[in-house]
Amino acid sequence: MARSSRRRIQSYDRGMNEAHRRNATNDHSPGTATRGRVLHSSRGYDLMAWFMMLGREGEFRERILDLAKLTPGDDVLDVGCGTGTLALRAKRRVGPTGTVHGIDASPEMVATARRKAEEEGASVAFEQAIVESMPFPEGSFDVVFSTLMFHHLPREARRACAREAGRVLKPGGRVVVVDFAEASSAKKSLFGRFLHRHGRVEPRELLAALGEGGLRVTESGALGIRDFHFAIAAAT
Repeated sequence: MARSSRRRIQSYDRGMNEAHRRNATNDHSPGTATRGRVLHSSRGYDLMAWFMMLGREGEFRERILDLAKLTPGDDVLDVGCGTGTLALRAKRRVGPTGTVHGIDASPEMVATARRKAEEEGASVAFEQAIVESMPFPEGSFDVVFSTLMFHHLPREARRACAREAGRVLKPGGRVVVVDFAEASSAKKSLFGRFLHRHGRVEPRELLAALGEGGLRVTESGALGIRDFHFAIAAAT
């Protein structure tokens, strides 16, 4: 690993430790009673994501959108949308006839996402909500995304998220989940040790959560960037 990349990961590692101490909570306030961890610090979130991807965040997001096979006119939901980067990219693909919504339990993340949408002039709706109870009718979306969010959830919350994702899917729709995994040699690298400390979801655990939540996994594997893996599932 290049020395500059190593320094970036070490810097991100220190920042995440501090963020978890100050800003990560199990939030049980009204309207955000999730059982998962909520990151409230939106300032610097995108920069930390850049460090984590070693400058490949754009490629990372585009690869996720490719997996979903988005087409113009699709209706999309991004669960745990953070500052809205993926949702805004999705809007470019679905075009003016498609809709994109993003939800996050953190009001700070939602505020930042709304500001970014306004700056871009993008018609994307961001709302504070929790994954265990999504504020949408049954059969609302063609695609539901969950990116780097499952590792923030305990097991039961993962199942609840999967159930809700399946509920809001249209017939023939798909759920696309991407998260950290630990490769067999991951602990030998600085990046692997970082993942081990800050959360990951073993592939078998992710597939089990989706199945327990009533979804049928149709495809899964390595994303091809670092130690990220994905699963694509449909409602049963």
